[in-house]
Amino acid sequence: MTETETLIRAYYAAFAAGDRGAMLALLAEDVAHDVNQGPRQLGREAFRAFLAHMDACYRETIRDLAVMVDDTGRRAAAEFTVEGEYLATDAGLPEARGQRYSLPAGAFFAVEGGRIARVTVYYNLEDWIRQVSA
Repeated sequence: MTETETLIRAYYAAFAAGDRGAMLALLAEDVAHDVNQGPRQLGREAFRAFLAHMDACYRETIRDLAVMVDDTGRRAAAEFTVEGEYLATDAGLPEARGQRYSLPAGAFFAVEGGRIARVTVYYNLEDWIRQVSA
């Protein structure tokens, strides 16, 4: 396993453990975070606020994680399934009533100096809305 794959797997292991501090420690201070269907956020503190918001609105786990790394170790991708529960209504989205959902998702990473410098996440928002609106 390459250093980059180990880094990405550590990121998801910290997510699974609910250890947000460990997740943040794997990020560059000026990390770029491309939020699905949203703007780019910059910096570890913005990422911390994003995680707090997500934890307030959603309970999620990751399964079927596959990690791919390019030959340079500077870019990586992860494909996985998000299993979740919608806990609190998120702004502009359907009302939360504890609905469960399952979504295929992907993330793309840039790695610099042994830390994650960019995280870009994608999932199908329309599919998620369909699932929580059913």
